[in-house]
Amino acid sequence: MKKLIALLSVSSGLQLLHAPVIKAQSTFDHVCPSFWWTHMKWSPLQILFHADMDLHDAQVTTDYPGVKILQVHHVENPHYVFVDVQISPKASPGQIPLKFRVGEKQFTYLYPLYARHAGDGQTRAMGINSSDFIYLLMPDRFANGDTTNDRIPNMLDQSLNRDSLTTRHGGDLQGVIDHLEYLKSLGVTAIWMTPVIENNEAHASYHGYAFTDHYRVDPRLGSNALYVKLVKQAHALHMKVVQDIVLNHVGEQHWFVRDLPMKNWLNEWPKYTNTSYRESPLFDPYAAKSDQKQMSNGWFTPFMPDLNQQNPYVANYLIQNAIWWVEYAGIDAFRIDTYIYCDLHFMNRFNEALLREFPHLHLFGETWVHGVLPQAYFTRNHLDIPFKSNLPGVCDFQWCFAVQDALTEKNGWTTGIVKPYLTIAQDFVYQDPMKNVIFLDNHDMSRIFSVVGQDLNKFKSAFTLLLTSRGIPQMYYGDEILMKGISAPDGLVRKDFPGGWLNDSLNKFTEAGRSDTENIAFHFIQNLAHFRLHSDALQQGKLMQYVPENNVYVYFRYTNQETVMIAINGNDNDVTVSTSRFAERLKEYTQALDVLHHQTINDISHFTLAPHAPLVWQFTRDQTSSKQP
Repeated sequence: MKKLIALLSVSSGLQLLHAPVIKAQSTFDHVCPSFWWTHMKWSPLQILFHADMDLHDAQVTTDYPGVKILQVHHVENPHYVFVDVQISPKASPGQIPLKFRVGEKQFTYLYPLYARHAGDGQTRAMGINSSDFIYLLMPDRFANGDTTNDRIPNMLDQSLNRDSLTTRHGGDLQGVIDHLEYLKSLGVTAIWMTPVIENNEAHASYHGYAFTDHYRVDPRLGSNALYVKLVKQAHALHMKVVQDIVLNHVGEQHWFVRDLPMKNWLNEWPKYTNTSYRESPLFDPYAAKSDQKQMSNGWFTPFMPDLNQQNPYVANYLIQNAIWWVEYAGIDAFRIDTYIYCDLHFMNRFNEALLREFPHLHLFGETWVHGVLPQAYFTRNHLDIPFKSNLPGVCDFQWCFAVQDALTEKNGWTTGIVKPYLTIAQDFVYQDPMKNVIFLDNHDMSRIFSVVGQDLNKFKSAFTLLLTSRGIPQMYYGDEILMKGISAPDGLVRKDFPGGWLNDSLNKFTEAGRSDTENIAFHFIQNLAHFRLHSDALQQGKLMQYVPENNVYVYFRYTNQETVMIAINGNDNDVTVSTSRFAERLKEYTQALDVLHHQTINDISHFTLAPHAPLVWQFTRDQTSSKQP
C-alpha cells in the first residue's frame, strides 16, 4: 500500500490554492464538530477547520457573549487550523460569528450553538444494564427498506450483489425501522447495529468498520436525520440504541487520511507494521517495549490506518465526536470496537469524558482475548496492577467461549459443562460483572446453531444460559430463526435475513414464513425473553451456582421475592436429579412454575432432563409453604 504519510507534503513544498471566497459557510471543506450545544461539560471545545487553502497564518476572533477563543493552533499542514473555544454557561444559543483573517482575506463563519437537550446529560443517554436484551444486527444484511439508496453516485463502492459475501446487499436504516415491532415482539429491549458511519471504501464497505467521515451516516444506509428518527422510534417502543464506535483506526479513504493534518496523526512506521494481535505484552511485567508498541501501534489491517491517540488533536477529535453523537442522536450506549488495540491511557480519558457528560451512558469494549485475567485487565477490576482501566464493561468473550465449550466439549474435570461454572467463579476480579455483555456469537464468529452441530436441545440450552446468567445478554440477528454459518470467511455468518427484501421467496419475520423447527426456536427465545422482562431475579438478582455433578450444571438467580433455578444437562442421556442438594435456596418452597413449558410443578423434590436440555423453574413468595417466615 502506498505510504500514507506521503500525502502530507508540507516539507517538500505544498502547492496551495487560493480560490476566492464566495460564501463564508462554504469556505471550509470540513468543520468538526459542525455545531455544538450550550451547557456541555466538555471544555474547551476544539473546532477543526479544513480547507483547500493556506490557513497557516489564520487569525480567528469572536465577540459573541459568553464565548471566548482561547487559542488558535496552526499545524504542519496549512490546510488545517484548530480553534479552542470556551463556551461559558452564560452563552445563549445562536450563531457564533467566528471572524477569520487569512492573509488579505477576511470573512465570518457562523458557528451554530444550540440549546442542550433537557436534563443536562442525565436523561439524554439512558444506558443499558442487566435488565436489557440486546439484538446485534448488520444493517446492510438485515432489511432493505429504501431501494433508492442502494447505490449512491460518486461513492467508490458501486456493488449491489446479494449473491456475493463481500459486496453491498442494500439493507439500510429504514429496513431496521420497518422491523422495530418485530424486535419488540421478540422481547428485545436494545438494538446494536454494526457501524452506520460513512465507509466510502472501494471494497467490502458493507461492514462499517472503516470510517471515512466521522460525522456522517453512510448515505447507502440513510441519513443523519433518519438515524435520529430510528433512535426516537426505538425509544417510543421502550427500546434503546447502542452505537458501534471505532476509535483505533479509520478507512484509508478518510478525508483526513487523504490530507493528513500532521505527520504523527497516524501511527506510522518506516515500513508497514501489522499489530501482533497479542494483548499479553500490555500487562506482562516482563514484556519488551517493542512488543508493546507493535500491539498498540501496529495497524489492524493494511487498509485501516491506525490513529495515534497520543496526539492531543486526535484525542480531542475522537472524544468530541463521541459526545456529539450522544447529544445529537440520543443513543444510549457505545460498544467500542477493537478496544484492546487503542492507547489505554487515552481510553481512560475517553471513558471519563463521556461518563462525565452522560452519567447513565454505558460503555463496553470489544476485548477478544483468552482468559478471565487478561479480559479483566481492560475493565474495572480488583487487581493490584500499575494500570487501572475505568471501562465499565466488556464484551465477555470468556463467558461465550465457556458456553460454547460446555455444549461441544467432552466432559472432564475442567472441560465441557463445568466451563461456565469455572468462568463465572472468577468474577471476583471484576468490580461489576453485571456490566459485562454476554453473548453466544456475533458478526465475527460462527453462528451458535452451527457451533452446537444443529442440535436443537443444545441450542435451547445455549439461549437459556444467555437469558438467565449474570450480565447483559446480547444475541445476533437471525439466531432466532436458526441461521447457520461457520466464520470462514466472515461473510458466511453475515447473510441476509430472509424476508428483508421485497423479492425474497420466504419472509421469516413472520410465523408463516418460518419452518416448524424455526418457529420452535423463535418461540423458545421469545418466551424466555418475555419472562425475563418481568423477572427481577433474572434482571437484577444475585447469582448462586453449584459445582456441576454428574455433568449437570445448576445455578440460581434470586431476590427476596423471587428465585429462579436453572439447570443444564451436559449428558448424552436422560438424567434425573434430586433437588435436596439445593435446600439452601429451595427450603422455603413447595411448588414451582416451569417457565419453558408453562406448567405448575407440584413436586419439586427432583427433576428429569433430556440429553443436553435446559430447565427453568420460577419460585415466588406465593408458592411458599406455611412454614415461610
